[in-house]
Amino acid sequence: MRGFSSENQEEMVAPQSMMGSVSQSPDPDKGDELRDLMQRFMASLAEFSQRLPFDVDFQKLRSITTLATLAVTLIFAWKLWRTIPDQQLRQRRRPATSPIFSTNNLHPDTSLRASDIRSYSGDSRAQRSVNEFIQPLELSLEQLVRHRLNDGRKVTCQLLGVVLDETTPEELQTRATVRSSVLEVLLQINKFCDVYLMERILDDESGERVLSALEDSGVFTSGGLVRDKVLFCSTENGRISFVRQLEPDWHIDANSEIVHQLTRFIKYLLHVTPDRPQQTAPNVFISTSLEQFFGDQGRK
Repeated sequence: MRGFSSENQEEMVAPQSMMGSVSQSPDPDKGDELRDLMQRFMASLAEFSQRLPFDVDFQKLRSITTLATLAVTLIFAWKLWRTIPDQQLRQRRRPATSPIFSTNNLHPDTSLRASDIRSYSGDSRAQRSVNEFIQPLELSLEQLVRHRLNDGRKVTCQLLGVVLDETTPEELQTRATVRSSVLEVLLQINKFCDVYLMERILDDESGERVLSALEDSGVFTSGGLVRDKVLFCSTENGRISFVRQLEPDWHIDANSEIVHQLTRFIKYLLHVTPDRPQQTAPNVFISTSLEQFFGDQGRK
């Protein structure tokens, strides 16, 4: 008779018992599938053995068949266990921890180390040092003016209420006083821009009085302003015409109506007023004085 004898078939008991143990996997369906596959594999081996000739060394064949069956069983078992959901493994491995940490949950003998506390305080000191380091540096007046001008190269500026203490043309008929606080800013603006000063006057004597006050302040000598760039007119519309003809990057004025009319034509306007009206346009800036706008780095 060809094939395995009863002794050969007894040797297959061990692999078949392993199939029974593999079937007890975490997933019953996968265990049944694996057991069925192994049974078919064993049946194929038995059929193959029956077709072998009589002179085959059955002892060697029996050992090879047993090892092959064992190897295949281990491989399938290993692949089956690899398919266990990761979530189940994490649930088995995750220790039970409290969702919220509190010092009240610590063991009476457990306390924070002094080194930990010192490290927290050290971090705070380091953060304060960083905050102090990144504070804006103090800029010079020249740097502030240049920054405010935003690459502007031509500036027109009203005299009354901005450069002069007087605020009406009637006052210029008797006096003209240059504000000492505005001189330095005006001279810094003149370093970067072509500056034109202008005002409405009621008579020629008022114009001469203004020119004399400017000359006495030194803006024509040390400041570099040009006397011929001080313009006078008899109406407010005349000042608007001056500005539109000169086409400056900045115009500075104390008259809200003129500022409003020039909004569409001038890139930047500075409205100098003691009041604080609402900003009428994105290109209109408001300040209480010329020096306060160009000299205060905290203002926008």
